[in-house]
Amino acid sequence: MTTTTAESSSEQPEPTDLRAAAADFTWLLERFATETAGVVDAIAVSSDGLLIAVSQLRDQADSERLAAIVAGLTSLAAGASGNYGLGGLNKVIIDLERGHVLVSAIASGAVLGVVTSEDAKLGNIAYEMTLFANRAGAALTPQLVLELKNSVGAASAH
Repeated sequence: MTTTTAESSSEQPEPTDLRAAAADFTWLLERFATETAGVVDAIAVSSDGLLIAVSQLRDQADSERLAAIVAGLTSLAAGASGNYGLGGLNKVIIDLERGHVLVSAIASGAVLGVVTSEDAKLGNIAYEMTLFANRAGAALTPQLVLELKNSVGAASAH
């Protein structure tokens, strides 16, 4: 009986464990955004293009608009990769007049989208994005992605 309990807890995390893991993931994203010089905003988007975490609470429509932009960039990168056999997504960098938008793979098909100021050091931000992906991506399971989708919707509704 103990073995069955141990197996089921490792296969199906308890809801409280998932809530704690979702809070940890969101905290890591907030920490990344606030402690990385030049980052204006950061979000995480699931493989199906839905918002799973935001670095700061803002209007739901703004968050979802950025999620759609990040999902679109990810899709375009996948198209380029398919046509030219370039492999999976590492980073997408868009250089704009007053800043940048960067997208980086996390895990399980999820991506990190980052908006930066124009004077941001892109090398430093790319490095910090990779660190975030290594830390947060290791814990990103399909169950956690579902919990994050539910929790980000609840948090922005308040």
